[in-house]
Amino acid sequence: MPFFLNLKSTVLWFSVCLVACGQQTSIQPKSQNPNSKEATEEVIVAANRTSAYLPLLKGKKVGVVANHTSVIFNEKGYAHLVDSLLTLGITVEKVLAPEHGFRGQADAGEAVKDGKDAVTGLPIISLYGKNKKPSLAQLQGLDIVVFDIQDVGVRFYTYIATLQLVMEACAEATIPMLVLDRPNPNGHYIDGPTMEKAHTSFLGLNSIPLVYGMTIGEYAQMVNEEGWLESNVKAQLTVIPLEHYTHNTTYVLPIRPSPNLPNATAISLYPSLGLFEGTTINAGRGTEFQFQRYGASFLDSTAFDFSYVPQPNFGAKYPKEKGKTCFGEDLSSHPKMRAVSLEWLIKAYHNCRDTSKFFNTSGFTKHAGTAQLQQQIEAGVSEADIIASWEKDLNLFRAIRKKYLRYE
Repeated sequence: MPFFLNLKSTVLWFSVCLVACGQQTSIQPKSQNPNSKEATEEVIVAANRTSAYLPLLKGKKVGVVANHTSVIFNEKGYAHLVDSLLTLGITVEKVLAPEHGFRGQADAGEAVKDGKDAVTGLPIISLYGKNKKPSLAQLQGLDIVVFDIQDVGVRFYTYIATLQLVMEACAEATIPMLVLDRPNPNGHYIDGPTMEKAHTSFLGLNSIPLVYGMTIGEYAQMVNEEGWLESNVKAQLTVIPLEHYTHNTTYVLPIRPSPNLPNATAISLYPSLGLFEGTTINAGRGTEFQFQRYGASFLDSTAFDFSYVPQPNFGAKYPKEKGKTCFGEDLSSHPKMRAVSLEWLIKAYHNCRDTSKFFNTSGFTKHAGTAQLQQQIEAGVSEADIIASWEKDLNLFRAIRKKYLRYE
């Protein structure tokens, strides 16, 4: 077993400053779990635990899989991990960039290009363009690869697929991999349909539920130990853990994890409203309330008392229903979710003027992980009965997940 160690403007997403090696920081949110004995202590992300991992990097040629959330927090705010490692004398050779790019400015689904980082001059290798898995040539010359990206705990959020493919590539190249763990803001529950092998894609590579309730470090260990890497290879994996964190800790991300997840409400609603990505319905892209509303011009206006007009903006150059009045619901004041809801998806479907054009079948199946969910909705199966149909698979996953949980 591997050793488990542990804003409107894009300018606000990135602040370059020197960083000390201390562990305590001022910006990190405090635990809001009143039942925790650590309820007044700050969650310390693994990136801040420099004393635990710098010895593993010194004197080595390092590759870093990172985006704009890969930061070390400090009294001034935060500094990017890559900039900090360079300041601390670590030889970073190259950056491997996932969806949305190294500095987090690309739209969802937009190809990320190879290039050179304007701040550090380091070469940037895209993992969201011609290839999503690093090639042997791209890893050549590296002694170790560091992975540090903020996840949100939803299967179709592509950073866990990037994690798995990087692990696979490192295993094949016999290059050790270091994962710096971060909290999962949706880590307090598991729910939703489980991915079926027939429908795996970059939106879901393994048979896990839509919401899987694990940190990215825990998930990395599960992928490695369950033999989910191609050809059953195993990565030389080390995970640096969080401190003062449990799965019931309410952790509000201080940096939006991607352009269209601007706040805690959007992140909480994302598992449920993200299913609209496989339909013709707009889920708030092209507004300032991404994944906090839904609507379309072809929904029955008499069934809704809310409307809005999507327009191109940062993170959504081509939003669905651009320039059209969309009838739907505003969920921006919705309380924190503790389960996946199908209420809004079913309501939108039943109030669509032409249901034959509601689903993008291929896209919806990839997001749901199963063809059954669309079939159930079209057949008029109740939300309660649909949710009940998930339980057997969820119980099977719970048994696997339990082996890899490191935070009580």
